[in-house]
Amino acid sequence: MSSQCCPCCDPGAEARPGATPKKWWPLVLAVFLALGAEFIGETTLPRAEWISPLLALSGIAFSGVEVYVRGWRALLAGRLDINTLMALAVTGAFLLRQWPEAAMVMALFTLAERLEGMAVARTRNAIEKLLEMAPEVASVSRNGEWRSCAAKDIQMGEIVRVRPGERIPLDGEITRGQSTVNQAAITGESLPVEKAAGDAVFAGTLNESGFFEFKVTAAAQQTLLARIVQLVAEAEGERAPTQRFIDRFARYYTPMILAAAIMAAIAPPLLFDASWRDCVYRALVLLVIACPCAFVISTPVAIVSGLASAARMGILIKGGVHLETGRKLTWIAFDKTGTLTHGKPECTNIEVFAPEAERANILQYARALASCSDHPVSEALTRESRLKTFSRRDVTAFAALPGSGIRGVIDELPLTLGNRRTLASRRIFISEALARADELERQGKTVVFLSDACRVLALFAVADAPRAESRAVVGELKDMGIASIMLTGDNERTAQTIAAAAGIDRVASELLPEDKYRKIAGLRTPQTGDKKEFVGMIGDGINDAPALAAADIGFAMGVMGTDTALEAADVALMDDDLRKIPKFVRLSKATHAVLVQNITAALVVKGVFFLLALSGVVSMWVAVFADLGSTLLVVANSLRLLKYGAKPARTLRKGRASLPAR
Repeated sequence: MSSQCCPCCDPGAEARPGATPKKWWPLVLAVFLALGAEFIGETTLPRAEWISPLLALSGIAFSGVEVYVRGWRALLAGRLDINTLMALAVTGAFLLRQWPEAAMVMALFTLAERLEGMAVARTRNAIEKLLEMAPEVASVSRNGEWRSCAAKDIQMGEIVRVRPGERIPLDGEITRGQSTVNQAAITGESLPVEKAAGDAVFAGTLNESGFFEFKVTAAAQQTLLARIVQLVAEAEGERAPTQRFIDRFARYYTPMILAAAIMAAIAPPLLFDASWRDCVYRALVLLVIACPCAFVISTPVAIVSGLASAARMGILIKGGVHLETGRKLTWIAFDKTGTLTHGKPECTNIEVFAPEAERANILQYARALASCSDHPVSEALTRESRLKTFSRRDVTAFAALPGSGIRGVIDELPLTLGNRRTLASRRIFISEALARADELERQGKTVVFLSDACRVLALFAVADAPRAESRAVVGELKDMGIASIMLTGDNERTAQTIAAAAGIDRVASELLPEDKYRKIAGLRTPQTGDKKEFVGMIGDGINDAPALAAADIGFAMGVMGTDTALEAADVALMDDDLRKIPKFVRLSKATHAVLVQNITAALVVKGVFFLLALSGVVSMWVAVFADLGSTLLVVANSLRLLKYGAKPARTLRKGRASLPAR
């Protein structure tokens, strides 16, 4: 049986965009008609013997025609599903002249479907309501005038203004003004962020205080907010392991229940001369009590609730499989630059190993090469005021050397800007430069060398401060039983300094991208023992792509507005907050606990009432209420995850976010 063979199995069907909401009055009327049939059947009123079945039949018509059609259609197609069980149970009850019970079974079953649909709609709306945060109308500058215009009609490059207290309608870059912006809708962070000219703003976030204008960088359908909603919707379609198990279980469960009911109906009369009527009625009760609604609904509601809760915390999970795997993590591998550190290194030392007359040219070469790369170390050199005073030179034959540096030709001179590996590969050894590099690296700085074909021209040292929260995060992971390792292409001394500050004991340094890949693969398959390790890798989502792909879960840091990182990661952290890693693991454990609770509760309730039904002490009324109760129990338990990680009130946070290149 497919888990989406009926609304009970796909309870969010009528909650999806474009679906027509169903009216409640026919269902309410069906319940009253069933109660009326029971009341009339117990009286001695004239013609009660045909009024009662007429009322019951009317109740079935108002509540269960769709179930009947789906059930018999499935049966004729040679497959069994929940609708088939209900159609058989109601038909059998009617043939046994149990008219009120037949009507009530159908009415309550339909009521359960409707309530489940509302529950799943609530979890989906938790994400879809994010889109409603982006205003439909914006003030845009056109032909020198400010005009109100539908946000969906505003094009990239147009200028939009936002007043205090208004929500930002589209993604963009501030061109004039400054303010503090509440980005909780996207990042989950409770502290507003200061914004000024050149900073990124995102649709759906709240402008709290100032007035500013911004240039639109994404159309309404392509904003970060819209992409988050789309990715979470796609994640719902990727079934978690528990959900796949439940699907397989339900495929065999329904035929087994039908076979058991048939045996319960025919075996006692044939073998023990029991009453055919009583045994058939008992079999119909079994069909009702064994309906697998609670099993089928237990997993998807919990998974979708977990995904919605994570998205509100600024953690974008790309599928239920990753949400379930998070609790199993035994290793977290951290990239260094931009992950354990802020990723904004500053140049601290410049030393030229050439005559003073060549100094200006050498520094110009360094600036020209660095400006061709987006690596954090290169960007630090580009920002360095001592290099900005020099004019840029044209670079030809530029190439990136993964894990080593960059190279290019300037004034017909082949030059390389990179780490020790670039020197070793070209057999360039200058003791003075290497001795000075050793000294700087012992201070926790990263050193890069500018060299030509045969000598080191200069060295540059940059320092990147560790994140304040990194030690607390590593300690929190250790308390959870998760070991940490740092993987970096940087030199060993700098790596050890940063690792010590973060509390990480194991370090692998001077790694190329393929080395990181092999390290992750090695952690997953240890040489001794047969226990599988589950490894998470956290990096920038682009440079660490091989390692992220090799890990059981790849985490991308600070991916607001970056399409590549959003697509590359299994889990995307919408800001640069490392504390979201332990939050993700705790949410994974909480989701797993809810899944276990749901399955256990469904099994216990079904098992108890199944035994009671076999003994003949449970009526069809009790059976349908037990089925409804167990279903609503697991739904209510799953919805608790929507409140997971709720945050208290906010205070101002300093800092600015820059807009990534699109």
